[in-house]
Amino acid sequence: MRRLWPISRFRLSLLAITVAVAPAGFGAAVAQAGAPPAFLAHQALYELSLLKARGNASVNSVRGRILYNFSGSACDGYSSDFRQVSELDSGEGKNTLSDLRSTSWEDGEGKSYRFKIDTKMNDGDPSSVDGIAERTGDHVTVKLKKPAAKTFTLDGSTVFPTEQIHRIIAAARDGKSVLELSVYDGSDNGEKVYNTLTVIGQPIPGDRAVTAPDPSTSSDAMKSLTRWPVTVSYYDREAKANSGEQTPVYAMSFELYENGVSRALVLDYNDFVIAGALGKFDVKASKPCK
Repeated sequence: MRRLWPISRFRLSLLAITVAVAPAGFGAAVAQAGAPPAFLAHQALYELSLLKARGNASVNSVRGRILYNFSGSACDGYSSDFRQVSELDSGEGKNTLSDLRSTSWEDGEGKSYRFKIDTKMNDGDPSSVDGIAERTGDHVTVKLKKPAAKTFTLDGSTVFPTEQIHRIIAAARDGKSVLELSVYDGSDNGEKVYNTLTVIGQPIPGDRAVTAPDPSTSSDAMKSLTRWPVTVSYYDREAKANSGEQTPVYAMSFELYENGVSRALVLDYNDFVIAGALGKFDVKASKPCK
């Protein structure tokens, strides 16, 4: 049974970092003046539900919640605390209950990343991943404590999750429509890296009417901010390297604000699709860099 949500909100990957420029004229129309706002410290609650099932997928319903806390700054680093509890109904009384918890800290310059992830499925024994990744010269060194002590290296172009969000926003503000990155977040067994393609749509100004409002669109801290529709397709790098497979493991769509907040989540697992509606949104106090 695959899990219903990636450990981090946005894990992106490809060994060579490449930014493709948007069609002519697109960038000039969307270029943003000035520096982007700092990442917003906030707590967000997402309500999960089944949007649709495809083919012969035996998925009748999905329900669950994600509680996400984010705080920090470029000078102190960024901390996130994530919990997802979800239940998938496959019919005939067959339900799968998953409980996933993740905490992480990332250096403001993307040089260090600490993570701890605990996952439990139904009444099974919980599994844990615990480790740290450090950028040194032209490579990233990962030291795992769990599930087993292990040290290995990743290509130096690999970035961590918060840095990846920075790069998506930077690409969007520059009017670019395609971004490929290699992102490591410690998910799965702590050794996984995904090849990913991010497609960025036309900007949505803060004063545009919203067809399906939620707490973020009515927040005073968010009303003036631009956001972009973003779709990220996640590929298994090993499968692609070994077999030339181009089909994504799953794809994530969402609207990304220029301060790092996301809304209107849609997760496409090929045979079924899950929606994540923002049900609660609170701005948290934060200390700006001195």
